[in-house]
Amino acid sequence: MHGKTLLKMRGIYKSFPGVKALKNVDFTLCEGEIHALMGENGAGKSTLIKVLTGVHIKDEGSIFITDTSGADQEVQIRSPQEAQKNGISTVYQEISLCPNLSVAENIFLARGESALVNWRTMNKKAGELLDNLGIAVKPTQQLASCSIAVQQMVAIARAVDMDCRVLILDEPTSSLDEHEVAKLFMLMRQLKERGVGIIFVTHFLDQVYEVCDKITVLRDGALVGEYEIENLPRVQLVSKMLGKELDDMADIKDEVPEFKATGEAPVYEGKGLCSSEGISPFDFNIHRGEVNGFTGLLGSGRSECVRTIFGADKVTGGTVKMDGKEVKISKPKDAMKNGIGYLPEDRKRDGIVGDLSVRDNIILALQVKTGFFKPFSKAKAVEFANEYIKLLDIKTASVNTPIKSLSGGNQQKVILARWLLTHPKYLILDEPTRGIDVGTKIDIQKLVLKLASEGMSITFISSETDEMLRTCSRLLVMRDRKLVGELTGDQLTQATIMNTIAGGDKNAE
Repeated sequence: MHGKTLLKMRGIYKSFPGVKALKNVDFTLCEGEIHALMGENGAGKSTLIKVLTGVHIKDEGSIFITDTSGADQEVQIRSPQEAQKNGISTVYQEISLCPNLSVAENIFLARGESALVNWRTMNKKAGELLDNLGIAVKPTQQLASCSIAVQQMVAIARAVDMDCRVLILDEPTSSLDEHEVAKLFMLMRQLKERGVGIIFVTHFLDQVYEVCDKITVLRDGALVGEYEIENLPRVQLVSKMLGKELDDMADIKDEVPEFKATGEAPVYEGKGLCSSEGISPFDFNIHRGEVNGFTGLLGSGRSECVRTIFGADKVTGGTVKMDGKEVKISKPKDAMKNGIGYLPEDRKRDGIVGDLSVRDNIILALQVKTGFFKPFSKAKAVEFANEYIKLLDIKTASVNTPIKSLSGGNQQKVILARWLLTHPKYLILDEPTRGIDVGTKIDIQKLVLKLASEGMSITFISSETDEMLRTCSRLLVMRDRKLVGELTGDQLTQATIMNTIAGGDKNAE
């Protein structure tokens, strides 16, 4: 049984320009409890953590810390330093330590102690702390020489040394292998035994059910609920995160004709594909005129799979055939030469070149494909741009308008135009409709089906499963960076997808 209440957040609101990030959210953490904070992208998890740690100041609401006598004390947390004083520590996915310093220095220099350090005493104390926590590393070892997993544990040791009562672990396992995750979980259980309350933010369902006691689910900035782990089967957790109830799953798939492959070789066929991003080796193929897709929760490995296919991440294994002939695709230029186009998930980071015009953004991929030593004439570039502005109904004052001044939906159409101009045999669209208006979403879905009917092969990824069902005739289901299922025909329903994501209808053991 969990101990007494340690932390209470009540009625938390937080807004940013144009976005209500948190709306009346409650959260409770007890002593000796590992509590998962779950939700899809934009659910409000990061904002809630940042409010608790003083990175953001809440607009409304109260935060209470229970003191040693058991009384609730309301606290104002306006900075990470104030959070630290209240016994709240965070270990982020991106480790905020100094790699050039030793393990002991990283643990103790956070205290802000004098530069006149007794090195022997510091190393001795650090060694005792590390032994106490079962962390197998020498205090004098340079942090940079340690694995990511050990660096995570050193960050946790530092938090423990700072007398933390609330430990927030924000995606701590995303860079760890299974053996390292097991070590981290041992350390978490040790801290739980000592009465530390742990908030665990992760996308990995299996890990939640392995190590957590409770789950709080957020969706669209609001609280969905708090649940004891044994009372929330995995498939119910998935439905609460996605906002789709299992008894309300109308099959909306009506426009997509069932795809029937001819006897010809797949346009693209990969076997044993894997990359530097930790995806388990997977097989994948797509035929001429087919629309298929990768589905799964955020962080499941959907995007990493298509980045491997395109060579956008470092490819570490596998073989590829295009139209039955073996080819090597280890970088994006190889993919483009073989007729593959890729619209990335993050259009601002990987897609648009903000200061360039609409025209220059549209011709960019074709220019790379033909080579920068063979530039297009300005007249030809304008002709290309105007053709696709008309085809996709891109709202822009002219071809010379900087793309950064367009709306999100029109920016997305420009990137789509960029790839259509290369006339790809195979087009990968990762979240092509995220953050754009409903009308533009429908335009893009219709365009996808039209292009497929003309013979183009398309892989489509969307966080919205109903959108996937409207466009795809085959879905590959991802969970925890593994390909766990393939659905076609009558299997293409919301309920089947969610059951497959959840790993059947299994509950926590």
